[in-house]
Order: sequence, then C-alpha cells, then structure tokens
Amino acid sequence: MNTRIRQDAIVRSLRRNGMSTIKALATEVAASRSTIIRDIAALRDEGFIIQTDPGRGGGLSLDPQSVQKSPRLSVAEVFALIIGISSMRAAGSLPFATLADTGLAKIEKALPSDKIRDLRRLLDCLWVGPLAPQVDLSDLKEMDPALLPAFEVSFLDRHLLQFAYRDAKGNTSQRQVEPQAMLILPPLWYLVAWDPSRDDFRHFRMDRITAPACVEGQTFPRRSVSFDDGVQPVRFA
Repeated sequence: MNTRIRQDAIVRSLRRNGMSTIKALATEVAASRSTIIRDIAALRDEGFIIQTDPGRGGGLSLDPQSVQKSPRLSVAEVFALIIGISSMRAAGSLPFATLADTGLAKIEKALPSDKIRDLRRLLDCLWVGPLAPQVDLSDLKEMDPALLPAFEVSFLDRHLLQFAYRDAKGNTSQRQVEPQAMLILPPLWYLVAWDPSRDDFRHFRMDRITAPACVEGQTFPRRSVSFDDGVQPVRFA
C-alpha cells in the first residue's frame, strides 16, 4: 500500500470509528508502528487535527472539524472524475451538470501548474459519444483499477503499455501498444492505441484489459486518431 492510500485509509478509519490506536491502525493498513507514527505526523502537517490520548493504549482521535489544508488529488484522480462526469453526460444521466463542472473547476484551480499541464494533455486524448444499440453488453465486467494510473504514465511519458487482453471470444493475448486516446461510449470505455504488431490502430475494451504496466526504455510519437460522427472531444473550461 503506497503512502497516499495508507494515509487516506487512516483518516477514513479515524472519521468512521471516532477513536483508534496506533496498533489497530497498523493492523488495519498492514504497516509498522513507526510507519503509522510518521503518517500521523505527516497528516498533522497537512492540517488534520489528530489528538492523542495519553492514557494506556495510545488512543487517537480526529477532530471532526479538521480538514486538509490543500487537496492531494493526483492528475489521474481528477482525470477519473472528469471521465465519470463525461460518461454520465454522454449517457444523458447527469443531473446538476453545472454544479459538477463548477466543482471540477475549483479542483483544477487547486492543482499546481505542472499537474494542470498534465491534466490538459490527458484531456486532449479524451473523447465521448453514443454507443451503437447493437453492441453486446452481456459480458461487461469491471475495469482493472490499475489501468487508469498506468495509462496516465504511459500516455504522458510516451511509454509503451503492455497488458493481457481478452477478446470477444474469450481468447487471451499479450499486447504491447502505444496509447493515443481514450474513448467513452457509455457504458463501454475503450483504449485507442497504435498496435505496432498490427501496424494499425486498435480499440481495446477497457473492461477486457488486465495486468496493465508501462514499458520504459522506448518512446513513441503522438498520432492523429479519427473517430466516427457523433464522437466529440471532452472540453472543460
């Protein structure tokens, strides 16, 4: 478990349980006592008011009114929020769309300039449109949670992306491609990539991708991708 995920889990645990101990937190997030102590210190530095009970057991509690001084959202997390909102909008099921866009704008303003640049580059690759009614959705599955972070690194740093892919017939193959775009046709999401082994573009259903990983040491160029009518780029102010 990386530092951010572990510290987020500590905050959630303290908010949910009201009181905990270093030992209990260490068990919950599978970390050592010293790691939890460092995490608590880091969270305090970020603005969380975590109080220590001097009694036996070293009880910890989080002031319910304390909040983080600044957001720690990553580019991939903000991108995921935008993807989700775009997907709902394309499906015609996004109530309070103006409020959602306003909230995203505030999140973007809180990001440092380097992350804003990365986010804008990712948005340039995001397209959305309607799904053809004849598409079979009977085998739709959840996407691998590692896919979006891997796509972010691969796309921004121009590293090849490798993964296992299961086709419509259930056959699995190992692929190594150049990610060029992400296409959302609710409820399906596609990775649009140049496949060097086929010397052509391929659309990979993202729920059929497993074990994604970046391949460092080789970069690739940005290519122009064409889409059918009705597919539009995602734009946010």
